[in-house]
Amino acid sequence: MNNKTEELDRGPFFHGTKAELNIGELLNPRHLSNYQDKRSNHIYFTATLDAAKWGAELAVSGSTERIYIVEPTGEFENDPNVTDKRFQGNPTRSYRSKSPLKVVAELGAWERHTDEQINHMLASLQKLRKEGKAVIED
Repeated sequence: MNNKTEELDRGPFFHGTKAELNIGELLNPRHLSNYQDKRSNHIYFTATLDAAKWGAELAVSGSTERIYIVEPTGEFENDPNVTDKRFQGNPTRSYRSKSPLKVVAELGAWERHTDEQINHMLASLQKLRKEGKAVIED
């Protein structure tokens, strides 16, 4: 992990989910992944609202989509699943940490992606699973 996380990004940081959380609560790693049938070693977050929206919209649950403003409590690094596999650099400003994230606020209003965009993304993810390519480096 990078010891100079302040050089990666200063935020603000977001976490998209369908979990109902309270201000001050900690989001910890080792929860079931939204993208694989396993527990994740990291907690993922972003400094872009668009990436956070995808996290909320694609989360596996029938609950309400939510975006929280979070603060990392420890070191973090670029998310290699985005930076190495999909985009050069880190334009989505996506990160991961083995340390908890502290919930500091909930974003009250935000505009969802269209149903067409969400369905297209879900279909793309399903195709990757069928091809055995839906592997998350964790």
